[in-house]
Amino acid sequence: VLKDCSCILRTPVESIRPEELSQSSIRECLADSDLAWIPPSTGKNEMVFCSSNVSHYELQLEIGRRFNNLTSVYLARHTPTDRQVAVRITDLENCSEEHLRALQNEVVLSHFFQHPNIMTFWTVFTAGSWLWVISPFMAYGSARHLLKTYFPEGMSEALIGNILFGAIRGLNYMHQNGYIHRNIKASHILISEDGLVSLSGLNNLYSLVSNGQKSKVVYDFPQFSTSVLPWLSPELLRQDLSGYNMKSDIYSVGITACELANGHVPFQDMPRTQMLLQKLKGPTYCPWDINAFPRGESRMKNSRSGVDSGIGESMTRTMTSERLQMPFSKTFSPAFHNLVELCLQQDPE
Repeated sequence: VLKDCSCILRTPVESIRPEELSQSSIRECLADSDLAWIPPSTGKNEMVFCSSNVSHYELQLEIGRRFNNLTSVYLARHTPTDRQVAVRITDLENCSEEHLRALQNEVVLSHFFQHPNIMTFWTVFTAGSWLWVISPFMAYGSARHLLKTYFPEGMSEALIGNILFGAIRGLNYMHQNGYIHRNIKASHILISEDGLVSLSGLNNLYSLVSNGQKSKVVYDFPQFSTSVLPWLSPELLRQDLSGYNMKSDIYSVGITACELANGHVPFQDMPRTQMLLQKLKGPTYCPWDINAFPRGESRMKNSRSGVDSGIGESMTRTMTSERLQMPFSKTFSPAFHNLVELCLQQDPE
């Protein structure tokens, strides 16, 4: 079933107009007892009406946690329609201003974006100091969950193509409307029961449009969790006068492609300083297959002794050391290797 998953666009897409957000405080916006909205239907799987009554949701199983365990994600049943939904419940009282700002960003943008490859929230409401977010239940979970559960050594090229195709369509829609995602990775690519791919992780999006004008570059560096660093582009991490733009997401797509192909997150096990140096100066990662590291060459490079002569050799040792633990059974096409190489160019232009 997974190999046949389809990411075909199912509905027409219309561009959104820039909207001016409310000037009220973040906490008032999220904790307002009257907060409850339902976005318009955008696909055949959309629920026509999902109520804002807590008693209408039967929580069945906790399937995840977010925001330092302040948010619990549940598989639930919407009793009036007998349909499975995902319910996210966040304790607003214990949220920091940073978490509240991220929640607000995600809620507002999920409401404004109308695209089948972007995760939508069916209903958002508050119950006391708890924020309830109702969204479609993605039966296959995230692409990262699929890696851990079914493909620990990496996915096939066909499956990667289907997953990335849907995610990039959603990302392209964001870029067309002036937003940088800044959080592309396998755990933010969700897959429904019928194979529809949705891009999530909207809490760190940045709009290039402000006061009716579009900026060419961004200098903002959000308070990312350190767990996101492996996917971030060199120009975003560099934080110099050149800044970065929407092309920084393309680098993240390349890292995600390697993550899906290898079953391993590039740079994940490195100290942050070494990671930054290797992103800025060293060779990039690539999909691991039979041709990427010939067995004899890997053994030779991995068995070298002496002091590391440079960041490039250190990077090669790290990659070959990881590669030796993987089986030599997969082959990726030259087109796929070329795609990843283009995404991971050091120069964003």
